[in-house]
Amino acid sequence: MEKFKQLKDLIAAAEEDAAKFYEKSNGAAGTRLRKAMMDIKNAAQEIRNQVTEVKNKEK
Repeated sequence: MEKFKQLKDLIAAAEEDAAKFYEKSNGAAGTRLRKAMMDIKNAAQEIRNQVTEVKNKEK
């Protein structure tokens, strides 16, 4: 569950840059947003792998 909380924190942290990029066309915020989205993708993949591992242990 800790990984899921970390994922939620990453999304919350990216929200400000998303607003700056989409509402004010701030290019630097777009770069930070792209990096944050990559971190979010990697965190989500870790959760997927963890869920699969736990599921397979139950069998």
